[in-house]
Amino acid sequence: MFVAVGGATIVLSLLFGALIGASLQRSMAVGLYAVGSLVLVFGFFVGNRGPLRRDRDDDEKLSLIPRGAPRKATPEERRESMNLSFLFIVIGFGLIVLGALSDSAHKLF
Repeated sequence: MFVAVGGATIVLSLLFGALIGASLQRSMAVGLYAVGSLVLVFGFFVGNRGPLRRDRDDDEKLSLIPRGAPRKATPEERRESMNLSFLFIVIGFGLIVLGALSDSAHKLF
């Protein structure tokens, strides 16, 4: 999953950087920073879901106002939410580190 997200980010960043005339190394770093930050924020919100869930029918998928009473999340649902949050945070942090390593504006070594 990390390779797929990182690869797609690099390809899109290089294409966008070529369109605007930026250096390829810098556009790749900025793309990795941006997507990594977005994935980190997404991981934060996935992990901070509350303990209540709603069961949605097929008719309610498009509705903005859910109907019915909320129920307590099962331990499996809560565990899955935390694992998914951890996965997104690791991927986001990894993308930011790759961006820092490839950034031409700031040399680490």
